[in-house]
Amino acid sequence: MAFLANPLSLSVPESAFESWLRDTGYLEILDQRTTDLHRHSTTPTTTPTTTNTTTAVTNSATAAATAASISNGVFVLIFLHIGTLLSLIKLNPFAKLNSDDFSCDTPSWTVKFVGSLDCYSFPSSSSQAKLRVHENVKRYARNYASLFVLFFACSLYQKLLALVGLISCLALWDLLKLCGDRWGLEQRPVFKQSLIRIAQCATAVILLCTNVPVALFSAIAVSYAVMILHASFRKLTPSKQSTSKDGNRRIDRS
Repeated sequence: MAFLANPLSLSVPESAFESWLRDTGYLEILDQRTTDLHRHSTTPTTTPTTTNTTTAVTNSATAAATAASISNGVFVLIFLHIGTLLSLIKLNPFAKLNSDDFSCDTPSWTVKFVGSLDCYSFPSSSSQAKLRVHENVKRYARNYASLFVLFFACSLYQKLLALVGLISCLALWDLLKLCGDRWGLEQRPVFKQSLIRIAQCATAVILLCTNVPVALFSAIAVSYAVMILHASFRKLTPSKQSTSKDGNRRIDRS
């Protein structure tokens, strides 16, 4: 049966529909929709086969075929998961991040950030993983920043020489500021710039000799890996929505 075209129907592009779902706060619908689309696109179609009732199939052949199909399915599933994770390497997780994301309140660590086991699932496709990473990084930006500070503090604690070097650099600049206020370096800009250059060179030498860049790089690497894994496995949750007097929905980011 052929359907006639309806001139009153609206054709909404996929990108526009996903943008509307994202802007209105229906993130869980968008996440589930991505999973369903990927499941429908990857579900193999089977064609019925006719078998002769007189054909005898041995149990050993059936078991071998079943084991082969299971092993092939497991390998394909593993390669798909690996490909999904590798697709996040070239992803910029901070593409949609802005300063407003750091001005809101920090989401709850137990209820919102960690959640329960039902809040996690492996992304079904690279597009869903990218969607989760972009949205979760915006929502939990303050949590990820706190984790970076924690990892950096732990790295400095394990490398006491780096901690001493960082404290020495801070003390050096505080001493330079104190001397500048006491000596009135504002009236002698040339001498002030010379002291600043000397302090910068001394800071660079201290940081390199005390392995502060190594501690900083290790903290960045660990926090980045934790952020990518958590953001990609964490399911998208709906935003808090409140209905105003005029009937429009307002979104309050949790």
